[in-house]
Amino acid sequence: MLEKALKGGRTYWTWVAALLAVIGIGIACYIYQFFVGLGVTGMSRDVSWGFYIAQFTFLVGVAASGVMVVLPFYLHDYKAFGKITILGEFLAIPAVLMCMLFIFVDMGQPLRVLNVLLHPTFNSVMFYDMCVLAGYLVLNILVGWTSLGAERKGIAPPKWVRPFVILSIVWAPSIHTVTAFLYAGLPGRHFWLSAIMAARFLSSAFAAGPALLIILALIVRRYSTFDPGKEAIQTLGKIVTYFMLTSCFFLGLEFFTAFYSGIPGHMQSFIYLYKGLEGHHQLVPLMWFSTILAVVAIGILVFPFLRRNEMILAFAAACVFISLWIDKGFGLIVGGFVPNPFEGITEYWPTTPEFLIAAGVWAIGFLVLTILYKIAISVKEESGGEAIH
Repeated sequence: MLEKALKGGRTYWTWVAALLAVIGIGIACYIYQFFVGLGVTGMSRDVSWGFYIAQFTFLVGVAASGVMVVLPFYLHDYKAFGKITILGEFLAIPAVLMCMLFIFVDMGQPLRVLNVLLHPTFNSVMFYDMCVLAGYLVLNILVGWTSLGAERKGIAPPKWVRPFVILSIVWAPSIHTVTAFLYAGLPGRHFWLSAIMAARFLSSAFAAGPALLIILALIVRRYSTFDPGKEAIQTLGKIVTYFMLTSCFFLGLEFFTAFYSGIPGHMQSFIYLYKGLEGHHQLVPLMWFSTILAVVAIGILVFPFLRRNEMILAFAAACVFISLWIDKGFGLIVGGFVPNPFEGITEYWPTTPEFLIAAGVWAIGFLVLTILYKIAISVKEESGGEAIH
């Protein structure tokens, strides 16, 4: 089926060429970082996790969100998701690949990655995070590719696939839960020391991932003859609505706990992010922009008559995705380091090489996504678009 990715019109090849150009710039910047060191980034002794780890954290959620279409289709026989399930599975694959690449570029010397395998530390959450991510990648490739191949032949997938489907449904929340434990297990960081950190991660993931899938489904409909289905897109809109509300509710719980308790260590990170602390307010505009986007998105999504308009729904989905990308893909990580355990303040902002390397990783992810979607859509157009299970 890979040969289908080699056929496309002018728009397709222009998009691929643009992604390759961004990848090339990212690789050049990474080579510069490799020889000079992580000093080219905005990270420091006080802020040791920056833009790379922030993207990793956010993208783990995008990968896990594929379960929101897999579970209803396979376990509850929700036929409306029959056309869109493969899009969710194939979204998870580049998301996990990007997660791994962001860890790779964050390590500085790439050979350090091998230490996780050569010298495993079984009481380290990072070791288990690597295991669940690698396992989830294999599961999605196995299930997605096998199911698409069966659909191309007009037959049901082999019975041996179903146990792996069930396993992937159970596995999906685990990858983001373990990622949350990376933060919640650090007692010296009050901002992350929360029993609902994993719940916050999952709720935001199940809002951001389906929001991106809505946008992708509408793009697929626009540039191909394959229609993912109006009912499927509207159902995704409802999923985004419920989980965005849940995510905001959990954030509100964190605010209440921090400020009602009056414990300075819990309050200071929130104050820094949303008001500024001791004259340091670099992230304040960004966090309020995230808040405004969240309010706008919820204001649209809670009204069914607005949600039914697909252009408005796409705008709301974009607001959700960008809002949560800022909140979890930037604010949550940096906010955990400011102030440091000695109440010192070191602000962080990604440098140009850091940003371009991250852009290159995102471009690699979108290139893989483009190839996978090109294959899937070609098969769907040939088979009529209905999956068999």
